[in-house]
Amino acid sequence: MALIEFEHVFKRYPGSSSAAVDDLNLHIQAGEFLTLLGPSGSGKTSTLMLLAGFEAPSSGTIRLDGASIGSLPPHQRNMGVVFQSYSLFPHMTVAQNVAFPLSVRKVPAAAIAGKVAAALDKVHLQSFAQRKPNQLSGGQQQRVALARALVFEPRLVLMDEPLSALDKKLREEMQLEIRRLHRELGVTMVFVTHDQSEAMTLSDRVAVFNQGRIEQLASPQTLYDAPVNPFVASFLGDNNMIQGSLEPDSRPAGELIRLRTAGGQSLQGRCGDRQKLAGDSSATLCVRPEFLQVAAQGGVPVGHNCLDVTLIDLIQQGDHWRLLARLPGAGGHGGHEEPRWFAKISPGVLPPGLSVGQNLCLGFRPQDAWVF
Repeated sequence: MALIEFEHVFKRYPGSSSAAVDDLNLHIQAGEFLTLLGPSGSGKTSTLMLLAGFEAPSSGTIRLDGASIGSLPPHQRNMGVVFQSYSLFPHMTVAQNVAFPLSVRKVPAAAIAGKVAAALDKVHLQSFAQRKPNQLSGGQQQRVALARALVFEPRLVLMDEPLSALDKKLREEMQLEIRRLHRELGVTMVFVTHDQSEAMTLSDRVAVFNQGRIEQLASPQTLYDAPVNPFVASFLGDNNMIQGSLEPDSRPAGELIRLRTAGGQSLQGRCGDRQKLAGDSSATLCVRPEFLQVAAQGGVPVGHNCLDVTLIDLIQQGDHWRLLARLPGAGGHGGHEEPRWFAKISPGVLPPGLSVGQNLCLGFRPQDAWVF
């Protein structure tokens, strides 16, 4: 049995024409790190608030250890919550902030000091116990909020975009800190973010939300290597897409399927959704920029796709070159425009003598592309 179960959960806010959470079915296993990932308004934070008890579902059931928790107030659910704004009490010291959940739960005063010291030790803030929040950096305040969520030994720790206010370097340090704590403590964590790299770094599984529904729930590696649709492919990691139609002799019978673009080029990719592609001639091919090779026409290996493009920019990004290319027909003079594609090329394999305006071939293996 899963630790947490959402069964046909809906949440519709007053005055809204659509559901914030739309028929959600989700099981969360004990000890796992699950990230809810998606754009703004996709339903991920609403799902977290329903689990925490700060919002009530319009319909459906949420269970903890098999028992419904719909009637339980937040403080009786035994879940620690870390908010985006940290919500520290400015007039209290660090130690008093961390002790607050224990005092609310009527923990004996004699036991509180030891529990607070242990929680601060977990986040490496033992020497900051008597400081006030305004005497701490953003990263230190985040650690205090995390210690406060852990101090009463909750079954779950829920985090709502807790790192969004930190700069890039500090955010990456805190990601590793949260990852370490999860591994050491074994506590179940549910984490909300719109940052794909954060989700990849932290998670055992990621639920990709869109318009109140989960598009795909899987490990970060599976989401990246085998997305179920173009939305997941584009939201998790960088991605190039091109529209086209299936060639008549290339219906999804085997692993590979062939698509013809509006510009008349024939490309092969792996079959992403066999059932839908079997009944529709229109399709989208997706390929990630790190799988692209750059060569003159005829310069890619036999069996590779070759997409003819025009180089429109060449940008040095430190560990790689970013090549921006225009597809045939993307002239920008009205009508339908094909998207621009880009490639990530390691400095050591960048062809010499490239120049803006040059016609090139973007080559890639059919096994590295998906057709939806």
